Amino acid sequence: MVLKPNLLEWIARARTDLRLGLPVLLTRDDQTVAILAADGIVPERMAALLEHGSGVLVITKRRAETLKARAYDGELARLILPKDADAGWVAAVADPKDDLTHPMKGPFQSARDGVADLHHAALLLTKSARLLPAALVVEIDEPIEGLTSLEFDGLAEALAAPVSHSSKVTGRVPMALAADGTLHVFRPDDGGEDHVVTEIGKPPRQDAVLVRLHSACFTGDVLGSLKCDCGAQLHSALAQMGHEGSGVLLYLNQEGRGIGLANKMRAYSLQDQGFDTVEANHRLGFEDDERDFRTGADILKRLGFTKVRLLTNNPAKVAMMEAQGIEVVERVPLKVGRTPENTDYLNVKAKKSGHIL
Repeated sequence: MVLKPNLLEWIARARTDLRLGLPVLLTRDDQTVAILAADGIVPERMAALLEHGSGVLVITKRRAETLKARAYDGELARLILPKDADAGWVAAVADPKDDLTHPMKGPFQSARDGVADLHHAALLLTKSARLLPAALVVEIDEPIEGLTSLEFDGLAEALAAPVSHSSKVTGRVPMALAADGTLHVFRPDDGGEDHVVTEIGKPPRQDAVLVRLHSACFTGDVLGSLKCDCGAQLHSALAQMGHEGSGVLLYLNQEGRGIGLANKMRAYSLQDQGFDTVEANHRLGFEDDERDFRTGADILKRLGFTKVRLLTNNPAKVAMMEAQGIEVVERVPLKVGRTPENTDYLNVKAKKSGHIL
């Protein structure tokens, strides 16, 4: 086995460094930039990095729309730093929590010269690290010793490619709603978080198995939050599988529609300011839904299933499964968990995300 890390392993290192507040180097030909995540930016590190060259703050087009900044580079904007820009300015531009109380952040000047490929890669990396999609990108003349360095060639393709998974361990877990339960832990090959499969009974691999693709929701599944219907859907799915004697529940670590728990809490704070769930995601700089359902399809295939009865209210899940070679024999509705606190949230899911509720 080769001891040197491959590209996916270098990306995993880069994600960890960005979450720690460390810069990451990105090189292409004779050009090198240093990337520093805006999320949790440390003033001393920002100041030290800017001693190596000039920088821009890169934000997504979604965030730029909120800030009324020009996005000349398609899906992103490169904001030129004001002379007095510091870590506080970067944090205020990247995080919308104080947009309503302190709306006057501009005017912003957006860079429009040169190629923005490296800047786009910086956003992909911060998103994949479950951080706010914003980064300080600084052009440097010489590599900075001790920092993780990535080659640009192949990076965007690697980040967009479907991830394969390996089964790590299996154990029997009897549950209140389904006594005959077996848990499988799958680990993505890109160093991401583990996913858990709960198999009820022993479903024949050649038949259409009852399946629920359930994205992790700490607040709903564990705390019983009334802001969503996730916990009710989780328990109802397990109860139905227990009643039928077989089924597969995939518990996918894609919290907050793929933006991570911290960003979900940021979205919740924005909802308290009057924005709906989709508007909150956009103000943070994310799309409506950042989940990758290819994950569920890959795990199902590795378990030997190719035909499913899919427990979902979301037709998009059906389409995504079929696009990945999983035959959806039936869409089984899962209409539970409506509360006075989540009625508006469910109505937005129906109106803007196409859920059948």
